[in-house]
Amino acid sequence: MIPLEHLASAQVPGGEELRLMRRGADFMIVLDRNELMNSRMSGSEEALAEMTAERLEGRAKQHWLIGGYGMGFTLRKALAVAPPDARLTVAELVPEIVEWARGPMAELTAGCLDDRRVDLQHKDVALAIAGARGTYDAILLDVDNGPDGLVRADNNRLYTREGLAAARAALKPGGVLAVWSAGPDPAFASRIRKAGFVVDEVVVRARSNGKGPRHVIWFGVR
Repeated sequence: MIPLEHLASAQVPGGEELRLMRRGADFMIVLDRNELMNSRMSGSEEALAEMTAERLEGRAKQHWLIGGYGMGFTLRKALAVAPPDARLTVAELVPEIVEWARGPMAELTAGCLDDRRVDLQHKDVALAIAGARGTYDAILLDVDNGPDGLVRADNNRLYTREGLAAARAALKPGGVLAVWSAGPDPAFASRIRKAGFVVDEVVVRARSNGKGPRHVIWFGVR
């Protein structure tokens, strides 16, 4: 059996330690006993971008805010499906995540962070949302395993009534808030509707071949 290697660790500000692991050619980012990301499972993260682009079709000069770089699956798909004149702002709180992307996972990253359309910001996505008014055509959130602060307690504010109101204010009319989750959450589904969004809840598979665990994405249109 191929051994599991511990390549690096990073402290999440206000949270716990992340560990970058590798088994053969496969990478994993782990929090305690929770596997947050796996390079073999990119399907639902790619769907997050692809389905957002479908909902924005025909809009000119789009500006997307992507919360969390992770392993870059959502960003790479966004670069493939967004219009050529789109701007893609990526808010990544943990600097080491970007270091890993440019280091051990450089082949997986495939240069997406150097694309001229990408603006990488080392900051909390909640701050990028709070400082915006009618700025974004899309806000994509994949910073936890669902709408709760698993990675850090402060992330809970993204999913509260106040956090959803801030996201709605940061979007242009007709803009899309897309929230990724490892599973269903009826309470959050109710909360995002009450925040004034027109909501579509979509179940997607974890793997790009249509197999693997079922994940959930909420698409809320302002």
